[in-house]
Amino acid sequence: MERFQKFMHSLHPYLLSSIASVLTVAQIILAFFFFGGSSDALNLAGWICLWISGIFGILPIIIFRSIGGVPKGKNYTQTTKLVDTGLYAVVRHPQVATTWLLISLGIIMVTGHWTSAALGLPSMVLAYLDTYKLDQELIEKFGDDYHRYIKRVPRINFILGIIRLVLHRFKRTGN
Repeated sequence: MERFQKFMHSLHPYLLSSIASVLTVAQIILAFFFFGGSSDALNLAGWICLWISGIFGILPIIIFRSIGGVPKGKNYTQTTKLVDTGLYAVVRHPQVATTWLLISLGIIMVTGHWTSAALGLPSMVLAYLDTYKLDQELIEKFGDDYHRYIKRVPRINFILGIIRLVLHRFKRTGN
């Protein structure tokens, strides 16, 4: 695992996300040609993924600006505080990875076409792998606080994150 982390850290900061971006854009463009090729249930599940991805994509902008300690005039990603509440108590990488995965998965389900899967699956893998690099950068930025955060909050699995959060609150209240 350590060799893998060193390898990931040695990559250009934008390599994986750039390749994943190209694949995702191609997937979205092709979706216009192959839209609606799936069953009604798969189509509905795909649209649910896409709507949820919108939530995971927009909320970090609001959260970081309000509690992330972003200096005035700076990009919302230039946080000075570790944000580990709200959406960030559920998943560590809601915008960068979870949104990306949900968009690709949603398009695969909505189109039901093999080309969408051929582009979307590698994009999903690259987006996930990119989170290792992001975690390393955030460890460097926030230190031990981020190490503790990693132990509490899943990387991208928001369902597990919700379960953990509910169980933690349930334990805290003693019910």
